[in-house]
Amino acid sequence: MKQEINRFTVRFPSKSANESFARSAAAAFCAQLDPTLDELGDIRTAVSEAVTNAVVHGYRDCIGTVVMTVRLLEDSVVEIKIADKGVGIPDIEAARQPMFTTGGAERSGMGFTIMESFMDELKVKSRPGQGTTVTMKKRLNTRRYK
Repeated sequence: MKQEINRFTVRFPSKSANESFARSAAAAFCAQLDPTLDELGDIRTAVSEAVTNAVVHGYRDCIGTVVMTVRLLEDSVVEIKIADKGVGIPDIEAARQPMFTTGGAERSGMGFTIMESFMDELKVKSRPGQGTTVTMKKRLNTRRYK
């Protein structure tokens, strides 16, 4: 297991307005590793998708709390966890398939696929009625943290 260098955790209401805050906060924190602009864009996009899933699917018709933890690990690895205590996912394997959505015709069903394409690792843990935690990791191709 890689040693932790730094971390931050933030809690915010599951309002769509907070999605841009979450992606900016994660990218700003990761900036201390001196990533490329493309790497920061990847982080922003993945965080945006994970937070949007919590807001749209996790809490559907109510406001709950989303918790985001960003950890900087040795060897320039970033770990991002997005957790909610919402409705949970009954079938994670189905939910991870492209075009699968429970959000209606206006949703693309590409959230997990996008997260997977921008990050090196994606884990999804969920229990119906108890919520979902998405853990993403990305190794940045930058100089090591000092």
